Amino acid sequence: MNPPEYTLDDLLRVMQRLRDPVTGCPWDLQQTFASIVPSTLEECYELAQAIEDDDPAHIGEELGDVLFQVVFYAQLGSEQGFFNFASVIHTLVDKLIRRHPHVFAGGEIEGIVDVDRPAVSDVNASWEAIKQAERDARQQSGALDDVPLALPALPRAQKLQKRAAKMNFDWADHAQVLEKLHEEIAELGTALDDGNRDAIDEELGDMLFTCVNLARHLRLDAERSLRRASGKFERRFAQMERLASAAGTSLENLDDEQLDALWNAAKRES
Repeated sequence: MNPPEYTLDDLLRVMQRLRDPVTGCPWDLQQTFASIVPSTLEECYELAQAIEDDDPAHIGEELGDVLFQVVFYAQLGSEQGFFNFASVIHTLVDKLIRRHPHVFAGGEIEGIVDVDRPAVSDVNASWEAIKQAERDARQQSGALDDVPLALPALPRAQKLQKRAAKMNFDWADHAQVLEKLHEEIAELGTALDDGNRDAIDEELGDMLFTCVNLARHLRLDAERSLRRASGKFERRFAQMERLASAAGTSLENLDDEQLDALWNAAKRES
């Protein structure tokens, strides 16, 4: 007979053991909230990669790694008297119930709302109104006040633009954004002609920000689009290396014309 599967309680106990001051792991005992942030980000990106690869088994494994990050933070919080895993769960469940009044009648988990299901647009509007009320309670009255500075630049730009659009500050359609992109490219060209490094940096940022806006208007995720483009470049570049190796040379030994020929060959094969 197979042994019983481990449970959440087992995971919490493993975390306690790892942090035991006497018998725990020396590495785990050295960690702080700040020191494990890089690991948390890395695990989230590895989960995203597994999802993009459509690898269910790997997704399950990476979900476990992400969960371990949450458990680690909860253990640190418990040791310092800030919070514990149970309070993290309580706060999360309370928030989910509060933000889904169309599902949880009377704020009860088993409360059934006896009306037709609302449209997604109505749910989104309600969600934003509830989140704004939460920001107001934290004295964050501005629509952009709680967009984290620590977010990577690309998703932060998306979030800022989405919030601004909720306040009716937005382009009417993607054609206007595309026109703005051409304008930003021209301004970057002018900055390049002038040779002003600070202006070049600013105009390049404006152009990238507008690209993110264009993706949003096209109902595309800019992060996913860029990751897809990076993956395509990676595959084609690797194919160029293979083709060069098969010809008995390497890329650094080729001139521009030869590199272009290899690139076009790699494009045809991918």
